[in-house]
Amino acid sequence: MKLICYVQGDDTGFEIRPAPQRRDWMDAAHQRAPYRCLPLVVANGHGWEILSPVGFTAIWNGSQATEGIVVMEDIGTKPPAHSHFGEGILTFRLPFVFRTNPDTDLIVQGPINRPKDAIAPLTGVVESDWGPFSFTMNWKFTRAKTAIRFAKGEPFCHIFPVRRGALESIQPEMISISVDTELKTAYEEWEVARAKFNADLKVEGSEARMAKWQKHYQRGVDPRGNTAPGSHRTKSNLKPFKRID
Repeated sequence: MKLICYVQGDDTGFEIRPAPQRRDWMDAAHQRAPYRCLPLVVANGHGWEILSPVGFTAIWNGSQATEGIVVMEDIGTKPPAHSHFGEGILTFRLPFVFRTNPDTDLIVQGPINRPKDAIAPLTGVVESDWGPFSFTMNWKFTRAKTAIRFAKGEPFCHIFPVRRGALESIQPEMISISVDTELKTAYEEWEVARAKFNADLKVEGSEARMAKWQKHYQRGVDPRGNTAPGSHRTKSNLKPFKRID
């Protein structure tokens, strides 16, 4: 699968990078405990981030008008965002045209697992295999009269391709777990072991206290010691964009 980024101009100031596994708030957490959640860590790096070329501050007065947002640039810079739609929406215009394989869309969303106070990213699904179009990345203020800050080099957009129609081809089913007796037994064994482990975490000197958390999923084994079928990953390993002139 290919993901091509056509750049408008020689030096736009924008940078695109594989999304890193690390997050400041996870680093600052007690014992860096969020990193124990493997699905969270893998999701962190599941795509590419687009970084702001300059820093700026924006504030919304609560109105629906386009004039309701004021963007204040850092001295000597031009902000990459403005108010275009109104409704408290801050819009980033990107100097890129992305191309994907036929029948492949581009998910355009906010940076994964990077919460930001007073403003939330909006998500779009772009048919990036045919049109000569760029797109915008939009954030909606969730609180008026609160200044928000995008720093230089801060990610404001996260992208990754997905096959068009992949979700529509899925037929979801909801079945009682009792239908699969093996799964039911294994789940119940896990549930009992999980409850005991959590209880033992409160006991000084216990094995659970020393282990800190159960590591079955992280190691790719079930509670019975069976290895996960297929490939098990502990992080995403994306390639950076290669410049071709």
